[in-house]
Amino acid sequence: MVQVCLNGRRSAADGAAVPLSPQELARSAAEAVAAGATEVHVRPRTPCGRGSLSPRVVGPTLGALRERVRVPVGVTTGAWAAPDPEIRFERVRSWSVLPDFASVDWHEPGAEKVAEQLLTMGIGVEAGIRSGTDAAARFAASPLGPLVLRVLAEVTDPDPATARTSAHALLAALGDAHGRPVLLHGEEGGAWPVLRLAGRLGLATRTGLADTLVLPDGERALSNAQLVTEGLVQYGSLQRPS
Repeated sequence: MVQVCLNGRRSAADGAAVPLSPQELARSAAEAVAAGATEVHVRPRTPCGRGSLSPRVVGPTLGALRERVRVPVGVTTGAWAAPDPEIRFERVRSWSVLPDFASVDWHEPGAEKVAEQLLTMGIGVEAGIRSGTDAAARFAASPLGPLVLRVLAEVTDPDPATARTSAHALLAALGDAHGRPVLLHGEEGGAWPVLRLAGRLGLATRTGLADTLVLPDGERALSNAQLVTEGLVQYGSLQRPS
C-alpha cells in the first residue's frame, strides 16, 4: 500500500506544485490515485493557507476530495492546528463530515484523548510515532494500541546516509506495535531511502509533497502524481524476485 500525503506543512512558498485549496487538493488527489495511490492523507487549510481542524475547513475539504476519489481519505490532527489539547479535542468532536481515518501524533499532549474520541466516532486512527520522541514507549503502554487502524512510523532524520539506520531503530522501539500494521515513511532527504526500506521489509509506505519536494535523482517533483509514480517504481522493484 502506497499512501499519498498531499501537502503537509508545505505552503505557497514551496512552489506552485503544492495543492492548498480544496479544489487543488481534490485535483491532485485524483491524479495521484490515477497514478496508483491507494489512500489519501491531507492537511486541511483555511483560505489564507493556515492548517485548521475546524469543521468549517475539514468538511469542505473532505467533500471536495470525495467528489474526485473513491479511496480512503484521512486528515491530520496535530498540535500544529490547535496547540491547546482541549481545543484540539473539541474541534475533532465537532466534525460533522468525517474522514475515513485521522493521524494522531502520540507524543503530543492529549493524544490519547483525541484518539479515543476518533474511535468513538468510528474514525480509524493512525498512531503517529515519530523518531526522536517518546511516542513509541507511550504507545507501547497505551490501552488504545490494539484498537488503532495502523501505526504511522515517521522517520524525521533528513540525512539520506543515516535515515535507514534511524528507521531500523524506530521499528525496534515499536516492537510488535500491538500487532497493528505499520506504515513506514521518511521526510526530506530521508524520504526515498526509507520508502525503499519499507518496500524491502514489505511494509506499507507513503510519499507526496508533504514528505519530499524532489525525485530520487534530486530533480524537483512536478506533482504528487509524479512522486507516486516514482514511489511505486522504487517500492515495487524491491518486492519483485531478482
